[in-house]
Parts: sequence; C-alpha cells; structure tokens
Amino acid sequence: MNRRSFIALVGGAAAALTVSAPALGQDYPNRQIIILVGIAAGGITDVTTRQYAAVLSKNMDQNIIVENRPIAGGAVAAAAVQGATPDGYTLLSVVGSQFCSVPAMGLAPYDPVKGFAPISLTFRLPTLLVVPMDSPARTVAELLAWGKTKPGGLLLGSPGAGTPGHLLAAKIALATNTPIQYIHYRGGAPVMADLITGRVDFSLASFNSARSNMDAKKLRALAVDAETRLPALPDIPTLIEAGLGAHRVADWAGVLAPAGTPTAIVDRLNREFVIAARTPELIAKLTENGNIVASSTPQEMSRLVADEVKGMEQLIKTLGLKVH
Repeated sequence: MNRRSFIALVGGAAAALTVSAPALGQDYPNRQIIILVGIAAGGITDVTTRQYAAVLSKNMDQNIIVENRPIAGGAVAAAAVQGATPDGYTLLSVVGSQFCSVPAMGLAPYDPVKGFAPISLTFRLPTLLVVPMDSPARTVAELLAWGKTKPGGLLLGSPGAGTPGHLLAAKIALATNTPIQYIHYRGGAPVMADLITGRVDFSLASFNSARSNMDAKKLRALAVDAETRLPALPDIPTLIEAGLGAHRVADWAGVLAPAGTPTAIVDRLNREFVIAARTPELIAKLTENGNIVASSTPQEMSRLVADEVKGMEQLIKTLGLKVH
C-alpha cells in the first residue's frame, strides 16, 4: 500500500466517524458508543474488548459495539479514532507495544502521545518464552549461552515484524549480545507448528497460544514476561527473575479517546472501565485466557504511553524496521 492510498484510506475512515453531535452534558452517553480495534476478530485483544464492552453496556445502559480494522498494524483504526469527533462516542482499544511502535516504523498518520486522551488500562498480556520439549536449554541463561555457540545463532519464530515477541527478542539480543535470526510468519499458528518440530529454537508467545501445546508436552516454558509469576504456572520464573526485567516491552492493553475529549467524559469512562475491571465474571474470563485484569487513571496511562513511545523509537531505529 503506497502512502497516498494509505492516507486516503485513513482519511475516509476518520471522516466516517466524524459526525455532528449535540452538546454534551450530564446525559452522556445518550447514543451508541463504538470501540475500534486494530486487530483481527478472534484475537485476545478483540475478545477482551468485547468482554469489557458487554459489561459497560449493561452498567451504562447503552449499546457499545466493537469494530475491527486490522489494517497496517492497527494504524488505520488509530488514525480514524484520532480524527473522530472528541465526544466520547468513538474509542480505541490497543495493545501498548503495537500502538507505540507502529508510528516509529514510518507510515502511521497518528500521534500516540498528542492524538489521544487515555482512559484506562484494561489488561496485561503475559508473554511466555517457549522452546521445543527437546531443546537443550532448560533456563533462559542456558538458551542465551547456547545461542552464542550455535552456528548462526538462535532462530526466533514470531508472528510478524514489529510484534511484541519480535521486539522483546530484539531487546534481549541487544542487551545480552546474543545472535538471533528473526523468522517472521503470518500469525501465531505457523510459529507454533514450526517451534514444535524444532525448525525454530524459541518464541515469545501469548499464554493463550502456547497453553495447549504446553499441556500436550510439546513445548516448554522457560520464563514469563510479567511482573509476577502466573498462578497457572507457578514454577515458571519471570524475565525479571532471569535478570532481563529492564528489557521488557509493553505488556499492557488499554482504551483511549481522541485528544480534546472533555475531561468530564474521560473521567466518566475511566470510572466505568475501573468498575468493569473489578467485576468477578470479567476477571474470571480474562484469567482463564492467561491475562491479568488491569486498570489505571488517565494520567498513569498517559505516562506509560509516553515512556513506551520513547523506548520504541530508539529500538525501531536500531533495528531499522519499517511498516510495509
């Protein structure tokens, strides 16, 4: 997709969402709310966003729909929301690493810092460092040591350039001086297939995508990229415990509104998302998929976005990544 076609596509998407609205008051919301997701239907971000939307619809007594626009690494969805009327009726659900890294890769007409009003974190997505069951590495340290002696270095399987697993592996490679070759696939399923057979040496995968193969004793987890060990995997150490905590990428997901959205509406939405995050049924559903329910103030999320953008700009520059 060339730049002119991309901008035309984004411009059309934003125009479709920019509609006139009556003056906002205490009757917000008085019509349907749309949450855009820049990831395909069925993915963990899509599923979780829909679970939140269901709770909010009930609590706010208003219809909330989720719309997928999985184009250009989520840039089309983000740009459409950035250009939408800042009235609280068009929101964006993102994964932090993708949302903050795509602009640093070039073709992305949205500003993750200046173009949005953060509302709240929604959940955290633990990433597992997994290897085939017959891998000689039993710990992260052993894996990295093997990579330094293995001809050609380690082979990483990732679901695409610029994805969280790729960026995390790149950070680890740079920090530990471990040679890693990046093998990019179109999605997580083919990564798991080749990892099981040993065509690649390791992957950094979501709990949900690796879980069934771990249960079937086809893959083994060496570490989890999370603040603490997962209740479902109490014996698996964190990357922090492995001494790599400083090299993590954003594991959070959250919701944002367009910049300029009235503070009263941002605060109302924040309260609703925080209330939803404390709902036992929602907590149970997210935990079942290996995710961790999260919430924050708008200010806390703003700081996370700014910090992640700064770190990603440097990493993307070092890696020379571009959106194609």
